[in-house]
Amino acid sequence: MPRLDSSPPVEILLVEDNAGDIRLMREALKECHLPRRLSVVRDGEQALAFLNQSGAYRQCPRPALILLDFNLPRKNGREVLAAIKKDEHLRGIPVIVLSSSIQPTDIARAYGLHANCFIPKASSLDQLAIIGRQIEAFWLGTAALPAV
Repeated sequence: MPRLDSSPPVEILLVEDNAGDIRLMREALKECHLPRRLSVVRDGEQALAFLNQSGAYRQCPRPALILLDFNLPRKNGREVLAAIKKDEHLRGIPVIVLSSSIQPTDIARAYGLHANCFIPKASSLDQLAIIGRQIEAFWLGTAALPAV
């Protein structure tokens, strides 16, 4: 059942180090019709601190959905995904891996680490807008997300 417009915003965490990809994702999500709030961190260590609400992220909301780049500095996306899925308090949060790689080994590794979805990164705003609408339709409109 689709969410109602009066529902509280869905908390989304984008873990991405590329400023251009962050800008594109923000623009793509602006086109979404459902209420959502996007938080952004730029490396794997920040992602884990955000998710564990530690340090500078102590007051940050727990996301209902994570958009995770696999190629990150300090701690790569594979390490972050593994940590999320090993933690009993975090493992229920759906993780969508966004990657510039379409190598079968990278896709298999993501699913082997229990990613909920693997999406190759779009190269244009138009393509990313399509992906944003698909994420909105399924993950924010159709799927039931865990309570935060």
